[in-house]
Amino acid sequence: MITYDKTQFNCPVEATLSLIGGKYKPLILWHLTEKPLHYMELQRLIPKATPKMLSQQLHDLENCGMIYREVLPEKPPRTLYSLTEFGKSSIPVLEAMCNWGTEFLQSLDVTPPCRATVQNG
Repeated sequence: MITYDKTQFNCPVEATLSLIGGKYKPLILWHLTEKPLHYMELQRLIPKATPKMLSQQLHDLENCGMIYREVLPEKPPRTLYSLTEFGKSSIPVLEAMCNWGTEFLQSLDVTPPCRATVQNG
């Protein structure tokens, strides 16, 4: 796990972005909120992510303790990713992002093609 210097962040937003900022990290976390997923399932859910980029973002999230990586002893081996308790603590942030993005898309008269199952209240 990565260790952090207590003085490396100037504000809470910077600290948050250091953990979940990245091209696909919020999407990975969002998809893992419902259930653990295999690598190939994540690849299907995030088609714009190259295998190299997806692997790097997963590695970063694992290193900071937000996701857990389990290699299943199958032939061929499969990798299962799930949220840790620390990762689950990001769900309210992700839900806020989803709500804000939904309102923005509605203002453009766009229906998002992805799932947006955030409950208000």
